[in-house]
Amino acid sequence: MKKFTKVMKALSDPSRVRILKMLQRKQMCVCEIQKALGIAQSTASKHLKILEEAGLTTYKKDGLWVNYTLADGSDSPYAATMLGNIRHWLENEEEIAELSRQIFDIRREDICRAKDRQNQRNNH
Repeated sequence: MKKFTKVMKALSDPSRVRILKMLQRKQMCVCEIQKALGIAQSTASKHLKILEEAGLTTYKKDGLWVNYTLADGSDSPYAATMLGNIRHWLENEEEIAELSRQIFDIRREDICRAKDRQNQRNNH
């Protein structure tokens, strides 16, 4: 029952559903998810932690980056079923379609460069 409840709670938040829809198209880091959804980095991280604990996402460190992807569902039959279904759900929603288009223009290198420039301005 606990695994079922975790999956359902994770999917009860629209931002977390948006994250899953983005991750089905490409792996992303926290800063890319933050930029796409227009939320704080701490909020994006919190959402990702909930999704991971439910067995819906996974991550892999790659140097300085932490890349998030959809999980394979092996941790929970409920996560596996929902991941399989969510691939097809909401595809005709304009909000999801717009997110799907814009995520390919969001690049972590650009985000980091912009942050570096902002930090340089703040330190002078």
